[in-house]
Amino acid sequence: MEDISVLRILDEKISQLLANYKKQQEELGMLQQEIVALQAQNSLKDQEIQKLNDENMKKDIEIENIVNKIEALLS
Repeated sequence: MEDISVLRILDEKISQLLANYKKQQEELGMLQQEIVALQAQNSLKDQEIQKLNDENMKKDIEIENIVNKIEALLS
């Protein structure tokens, strides 16, 4: 009788461990998908930042050219 209850307890513990393992695997999969999505968003934001930096550089050059023309007119 005692052997049966020990086996039953062992079976329950193993079932709990397997259920917990499955839950952890599912959570890991969701987290990995979230990481991929965040990396894609990060890449898009990096591209947008680079585009804005390029635009700023062009505007700086335009401003410098305008200032040079004004200085040439004043001299």
